[in-house]
Amino acid sequence: MRSFSRVALPLTLLLTGCAVGPDYQPPRTQTPGSFHQLPSQEASRTLAAASNPLWWRSFNDPQLDSLIARAIAGNLTLQQSVLRIAGAREQLAQARGGLFPALNGSAKVTRQQLGLKGILKSNGVYDRVDESVASQLDALNHSVTLYQGSFDASWELDLWGKVRRQMEAADAQQQAAIAQRDDALVSVEAEVARAYLQLRGAQTVLATLQTQIAVAQETWELTQSQQRNGLAPLTNVENARAQLASLNAQLPQYEAQARQAMNGIAVLLGKTPGALDNELMAAKPLPSLPKIVAVGIPATLARRRPDIRQAEANLHAQTANIGVSVASLFPSLSLTGQLGVRNTEASYLDDWSSHFFSVGPALSIPIFQGGRLISSVKLARAQQASAALEYRQTVLTALQDVENALISYRADQQQVTALDETTGALQRTFDLASDSYKQGITTFLDALDAQRQLAQAKAQSAQARTQSALDLVALYKALGGGWENYQQVNMPEFSVFGPAVTAN
Repeated sequence: MRSFSRVALPLTLLLTGCAVGPDYQPPRTQTPGSFHQLPSQEASRTLAAASNPLWWRSFNDPQLDSLIARAIAGNLTLQQSVLRIAGAREQLAQARGGLFPALNGSAKVTRQQLGLKGILKSNGVYDRVDESVASQLDALNHSVTLYQGSFDASWELDLWGKVRRQMEAADAQQQAAIAQRDDALVSVEAEVARAYLQLRGAQTVLATLQTQIAVAQETWELTQSQQRNGLAPLTNVENARAQLASLNAQLPQYEAQARQAMNGIAVLLGKTPGALDNELMAAKPLPSLPKIVAVGIPATLARRRPDIRQAEANLHAQTANIGVSVASLFPSLSLTGQLGVRNTEASYLDDWSSHFFSVGPALSIPIFQGGRLISSVKLARAQQASAALEYRQTVLTALQDVENALISYRADQQQVTALDETTGALQRTFDLASDSYKQGITTFLDALDAQRQLAQAKAQSAQARTQSALDLVALYKALGGGWENYQQVNMPEFSVFGPAVTAN
């Protein structure tokens, strides 16, 4: 028992040796206390309100909720990111396998010419024996069939933590793949919401145009009646016709936008273009926007935005790779062994006298590699420094995305408010001008101009509301939420000898 302890203790120390290279330290992100573009009166309210991970539900549109749920289940890009996680998981398993011995079995049959006669003659053996012994030695010079079966084992001790650093890097890469999946998930959710809002916005503009076309049609028919009765000149009829044609000319643009949006939604759900036309063709109003948008604080972006977490995981992996390259500068110690049987007769392989074995340590010391090992360490350090800068840049870009989205959304809200006031004023102007024209107080051109201005204002108001909704989606995407409720993913399993996945 005491002798076993004397052997086990040094072996344990070898297996748990130090890991060379720098230990990873999470970066300290310097972020402001609040977003610069938030009004001061809203700062305290916003700080207390965390961003909603299911942000699309703030639009209160069950159809949008259903589309996003189906996109999460069927989007092909998202499925690719899940497969990348599966690949990263297997890479981690491969790296972990370096901690254990490798055992291989082999069996072979070879025809050999041993060349013993030449060796004996070169050593003068034939000169010292008689002819009878020499004839017996000649018999050994014939080629023989050698049957051999063996087990080979090798175990490289992780003295300098090379394997452990490889495992650390592989685990970080797996975390990066998970963050990449989360980023793809946020993008899919945002793209579905954008396409849906573009669809409803185009349908809203179309509905507005149809209303204005109906009014213009009525005006044109009225002027035709007046002209026939000698109460209005022909120019009034042509001006009314031009106004009607101008409004009709705007319809194809928004009809195309609606159809393109429906095709985009279908592809995002993993379906062919046009597959959802029956579901989405019926016009619905643009969803109303939430009164309060919770954005949280900048410090939470580092944990919430998947691209920042992916950049941090890449930094962790590159830091671990420094240890892998540094460990290559040090000697490696392996334990090797072989046990097997061999004989010129296959029937004697089960005879214990045919066995052979070898066991012992093997030490490999790097002496001269032409500078490759040193360059490998320098390269790993350069890549780690680049990953650190990439992380800092990702954080700055994330802050910029949120600030710009806040600017756009606030400007949109101000524009919507101004256009609502403009539309209300122009509606009153048109009503007065129309009544005055019918009573003969004002000219037809005054009424027609008021109608034209009102149609333009209503179309601009609908477009501004659509843009406001799209910029709100951009803000939610910049905040990085939407992946938190989908962390449990069923990882695919692949058979070793199974068929390849096809594109059918």
